[in-house]
Amino acid sequence: MSGTYTKTYEVRLQELPKNLAELQAMPEAALKEPQNTAALTIAALALYPSDKNAALEMLEFLHGPKGLSTYDKQFIADRFRDKDYVPRSYFEGAVPENGYEPAKPYKLVLFENPYSRDQLKDGYLTLHVKSGGADSARQIKLRTKPSTGQWFLWEQFLLADIRKPISADPWA
Repeated sequence: MSGTYTKTYEVRLQELPKNLAELQAMPEAALKEPQNTAALTIAALALYPSDKNAALEMLEFLHGPKGLSTYDKQFIADRFRDKDYVPRSYFEGAVPENGYEPAKPYKLVLFENPYSRDQLKDGYLTLHVKSGGADSARQIKLRTKPSTGQWFLWEQFLLADIRKPISADPWA
């Protein structure tokens, strides 16, 4: 990774939730720390290929008052065509060589850069996360709800294309 990182967060998940109830039972689901909301967003996206409806329910919860728009749902569906491995690439140990199978427990390293807090006075924080299949980090923008102290997903840029798993790359 290149650049200056002003703060780094590490989130470990023993298991990935398989539905909204499991997600809400996790301590991270209190959404009191922005890195936990970001980590749960990645966990929800990782579920999408095997259970679209459960993943969308989790993302709806993580969006909080904003909700998940029809556009958001269509965008996610479009990005998942033939690329179910992209969300897994953010977990430590997930690289093209192993088909993006992450190590357990699931570990995510998120970080701020010098611009992450540019909109903090308006309630927004942008975190970044490195993919095992991309050269540049991806962004997750979060918004706080001052009345509850919770952080919600505002927008994510996690589903951009990355390198194919070696097993799926005819040029490997």
